[in-house]
Amino acid sequence: MFENDKNTIQKAQQGDQAVLEKLIKENSGLIWSIVKRFSGRGYELEDLYQIGCVGFIKSIKRFDTNFEVKLSTYTVPYILGEIKRYIRDDGTIKISRSIKELQVKIRQIQQEYRNKYKEEISIEKIAKKLKIAKEDIAIALEASKPIESIDGVYQSEKGEKGIGLIEKISTGENEEDTITNRLALKEAIDGLAPKDKQIILLRFYKEKTQTEVAKILGVSQVQISRTERKILSKMKLLLSDVG
Repeated sequence: MFENDKNTIQKAQQGDQAVLEKLIKENSGLIWSIVKRFSGRGYELEDLYQIGCVGFIKSIKRFDTNFEVKLSTYTVPYILGEIKRYIRDDGTIKISRSIKELQVKIRQIQQEYRNKYKEEISIEKIAKKLKIAKEDIAIALEASKPIESIDGVYQSEKGEKGIGLIEKISTGENEEDTITNRLALKEAIDGLAPKDKQIILLRFYKEKTQTEVAKILGVSQVQISRTERKILSKMKLLLSDVG
């Protein structure tokens, strides 16, 4: 069973503000690591940190101290969900006017170059044409990209690529709020027992069949199938209780 300071968590759940602030401070590194994934998207990181803290507090209130899972693993989807909900409710991801104007110029240069040379122009060449730093070009291009989604491909027993791991553990409800991105999934996998983690990595990232995994681990395919179902159910419970 994973070690959690049950007394501290329970005190925070009972309204002890000092203890809650202590937990936030102890987990500030985790919150910041999530917040930084949204850098360059037009939001002040300090503001997103405060939003992330709201998600962290929600996770504390809902955390069951009997869970066989680390608090940090449980809280990640809440932090991510709160930040993404804030961005969603705010309309669209904010991009400054200067970046928008730069994006227009970049697209024009890209199109002209593509039409003339039948290939994509490099960031270095765009920067030279516009006489600005290539880092500024990269920021403008990055700001136009969608937020990274969870990946991981599931392969069927017949060797066919099928649904992703995220679909295997999703509930079908409020997907954006409950299973928010790759970091949440990574944290959940990191919280698994070593053997369970190995099964998930072999199945969904190395794309091994259950039979292949069984041979690697020296057990039967039936055992792998049964264990896999239990692991996915556990992960679904962990990642779906967010909102």
